[in-house]
Amino acid sequence: MAAVSTPEANDPQGTPPSPSPPAPAPPAASAPPTFRPGLEGVPATQSAVCDIEGQRGLLTYRGYPIEQLASHSSFLETAYLLIWGELPTIFQLREFEQEVQMHRRLSFRIRDMMKCFPATGHPMDALQASAASLGLFYSRRALYDPQYIVDAVVRLIAKIPTMVAAFQLIRKGQDPIQPRDDLAYSANFLYMLTEREPDPLAARIFDACLILHAEHSLNASTFSARVTASTLTDPYAVVASAVGTLAGPLHGGANEDVLDMLDQIGSIDQVEPWLERAIAQKQKIMGFGHREYRVKDPRAVILQGLAEELFQRFGHDAMYDVALKLEEVAGRRLGPKGIYPNVDFYSGLVYRKLGIPRDLFTPIFAIARTAGWLAHWKEQLGANRIYRPSQIYTGPTERGWLPLESRPVPG
Repeated sequence: MAAVSTPEANDPQGTPPSPSPPAPAPPAASAPPTFRPGLEGVPATQSAVCDIEGQRGLLTYRGYPIEQLASHSSFLETAYLLIWGELPTIFQLREFEQEVQMHRRLSFRIRDMMKCFPATGHPMDALQASAASLGLFYSRRALYDPQYIVDAVVRLIAKIPTMVAAFQLIRKGQDPIQPRDDLAYSANFLYMLTEREPDPLAARIFDACLILHAEHSLNASTFSARVTASTLTDPYAVVASAVGTLAGPLHGGANEDVLDMLDQIGSIDQVEPWLERAIAQKQKIMGFGHREYRVKDPRAVILQGLAEELFQRFGHDAMYDVALKLEEVAGRRLGPKGIYPNVDFYSGLVYRKLGIPRDLFTPIFAIARTAGWLAHWKEQLGANRIYRPSQIYTGPTERGWLPLESRPVPG
């Protein structure tokens, strides 16, 4: 082993030791820490991945406005931007697309495992288990190896959609459909899901939906991903933990609830009385309000336009009229409070028109958000420190242990 150069080794005369610094003064008494439920407003990391300006309704990925990406980019190009920090050149994009295409297929062992899942199980639980199982096949945690990072990104971006589509057919008693190499990313997913090649417009709109859901700063599932990543476990465990967090009803699944709400309202003439009752009963209006935005969610604006494109091509959906009326009436009642439609308000209507089952809405969210999770995983590795927040203890003060026979019997 080579000798380590130090200042002392380079100074043959030596230098006298510096005087010891004075002892630090005892810290001044400080106010007790403030507890903020849900860590609301507490910065937990520094990130260059995504920025939100909630007062103005602006969302950017790596500095690019979401409107530009949804209009001009593809999901894989956007995923590349999020994970690697820059838009790819034409050669980088083609190589990335080809690598993803080559890794879409699942091992027969994973397919056989999925066939053992109960058909009544929720697709998010199936996805979490399947994503975690990838770690059994690629568990070499070589986080120091750039090629390992690239391979993990490609595998997860490629295989998560195949897992979602595979479980959908397996729970119907059918064998999964193999990916088609001649179809692009979103078109291939819709093909594997529906067993027919999708209309190009439907595939393009679905691809735009994936872009809109790909990233959104430090939400609950992304925070979960970063906490898991900070332990230096493998990326498959990171994504599986994020999927588990997204499965909770307070995070994913709100677009399913929006459709249930619109079903409950039933017709345009029932919107206003329904909303009045809901407000009087302090009932949550699904698809409205956001922790970040005080104006209409920019993703909701884009999704509304995508829904209208679908309706023009494939026929109108009367539920959309109910949604429009609800947005109008709620705007008068809730708008002054900064409560407007969020991304979930129109996304369910888009997926419904594409023929996607409601309980697959959140797994599709996970397909898209995998790009954001991986971007934060990679960023976390770049300046890692394991997460270890503090707490405010609220339990009893120190107590003495009592022998079993001396403990009071509950009344």
